[in-house]
Amino acid sequence: MPEQISSPIPQQIHWEENGEQHSALWRSETGMPPPKRVIIADDTTNADVAYRLACEGTALLWRGDFQNARQLLQALARRADHKGRAGKKAKAPKVPASPTEAFHLHRQAQSQRARTLAMLLIPFDEGYSIPLRRAPDVKLACNEAYGRYEQPFIASLRELLGLIGAHEWRRTGVEIPALGARIHPHYGVFSPVRGEYVQMVADAPLPAGAKLAFDIGVGTGVLSAVLAKRGIARVIATDQDQRALRCARENLALLGYDSQVELQVADLFPEGRAPLVVCNPPWVPARPSSPIEYAVYDPDSGMLRGFLNGLSSHLTPGGEGWLILSDLAEHLGLRPRAQLLEWIAAAGLKVLDRIDVRPVHPRAADATDPLHAARAAEVTSLWRLGAE
Repeated sequence: MPEQISSPIPQQIHWEENGEQHSALWRSETGMPPPKRVIIADDTTNADVAYRLACEGTALLWRGDFQNARQLLQALARRADHKGRAGKKAKAPKVPASPTEAFHLHRQAQSQRARTLAMLLIPFDEGYSIPLRRAPDVKLACNEAYGRYEQPFIASLRELLGLIGAHEWRRTGVEIPALGARIHPHYGVFSPVRGEYVQMVADAPLPAGAKLAFDIGVGTGVLSAVLAKRGIARVIATDQDQRALRCARENLALLGYDSQVELQVADLFPEGRAPLVVCNPPWVPARPSSPIEYAVYDPDSGMLRGFLNGLSSHLTPGGEGWLILSDLAEHLGLRPRAQLLEWIAAAGLKVLDRIDVRPVHPRAADATDPLHAARAAEVTSLWRLGAE
């Protein structure tokens, strides 16, 4: 029996249709409130008009062909990317004065784009069926993301397409060379597409006699699986997110490491000490705008500082903490290297070694990316830390 996935209590969305008032449950994984202004849209709706309305905060509840709705969403995305109607010259973007300003402008543009594209809505009937022509069967994708949920509701088409994409990622998986196998990320759990940090955990020298390890923030379970494959007899892996724990449990069972890895609900550390404690916290100190971004953005470096401050009390004598961290935040001016070193020292830790690798993801070579200079200079490091 599939597990019930908890989610916030849905709010109500209201609209007028055929001269009558209507309401339905509203669903948004990003926490977006229900739009206050809703109009009906269909196959005759003009893309320029739809884009203008969406920018103004008016949502469009679709009553036409589902595939036409997808095409309209693509048209809205093109207009959002060019900041205006098709055929008009795009306004020259503001030139940021610093990498930090570039980052904040980029985040602001991403947020505005997401809000605009979320204004195209579709209805769901009971059991996740979509009452539109040529609508796909999305029951499995919705059950994986939302859990069993039988009532009708309204949601963003963009969110639904994200669910469908996540279902495909989960079905096909992500090849992990260090494991010689695939990891299957679930909806809402960050996919281990940055393989360089996984390979570092596979290659770094293990502390002598390490038969126990803690994996802080298990996510998909990929690092726990790597540690188990390397011969760590017992791994205790923690996470606060139930979706991550379910995802890790499934992946570890598929890989045959479920008997070696124990999963626990915990804020950072389990009880006790271990000769090896591994943590891959979010790399950028900024506020996430959706649940999935908690794997990328760490407000005020809270998880990073929590790991550093608690590490020494969870290491056995001679043990090591492995901190996996990109220096992207340093190149963006969000967290200087001196501050990181200060936190390490203040936590009673010392740097035993640092293993560096250059990222190979496509963005590092994309000169059109607003953050290209920072991404091109980025280095991912495995910091081997010990207690003073």
